[in-house]
Amino acid sequence: MSLDRTLAALAEPHRRRTVELLADGPRRAGELAEALGLSPPAMSRHLRALREARLVEESHPPFDARVRVYALRPQPMAELKAWAAAAETLWSDQLLALKVHVEAEGE
Repeated sequence: MSLDRTLAALAEPHRRRTVELLADGPRRAGELAEALGLSPPAMSRHLRALREARLVEESHPPFDARVRVYALRPQPMAELKAWAAAAETLWSDQLLALKVHVEAEGE
């Protein structure tokens, strides 16, 4: 399931921070490593995990194929947002039912 892949990838703090940085727009791998204080090999491992989870996509500018630019893919985050909204609705409904029950018991 894609939601499971998304949540597993985002369980790691550096990956969450990478996603936060990419929310502002595409960035080069080196920029991401520098912003996170990671070595290039460590950043590469995190970006690979995010690519495998399909959270990010990689492109190369036409002027230099060695440069890797990463950008967020919108679909996995939209699925995560929909799942979180449904969970929030469920818990809100449950808490409202509990409130009604407690108030009815107090009367």
